[in-house]
Amino acid sequence: QVQLVESGGGLVQPGGSLRLSCAASGSMFSISVMGWYRQAPGKEREWVASITSGGTTNYVESVKGRFTVSRDNAKNTVNLQMNSLKSEDTAVYYCYCTADHGTYVKGYWGQGTQVTVSS
Repeated sequence: QVQLVESGGGLVQPGGSLRLSCAASGSMFSISVMGWYRQAPGKEREWVASITSGGTTNYVESVKGRFTVSRDNAKNTVNLQMNSLKSEDTAVYYCYCTADHGTYVKGYWGQGTQVTVSS
């Protein structure tokens, strides 16, 4: 019922910036939480950031001060502005959302976008 499509990934040099976007579409009613996970090769998927419908944000400690998550409730879009990127940030980034369909609540995942930080 809900599809999430990420965009904005790519190759960036250390210290550079990149902006990821994710748009939700489909027959859904009210998306409460949107955010991002990431997964590097050989590592478990790691939660990165989240934002509620009211605008409350949370971040994993390793990205705090460098990443900013935002959303447009009218467009059901979540963004991740990544500054001062490090090689450790290299991973596939997945957006997610929690949608209220009225009779049930369900989580959704995007297919991921590759972020590579390298000189």
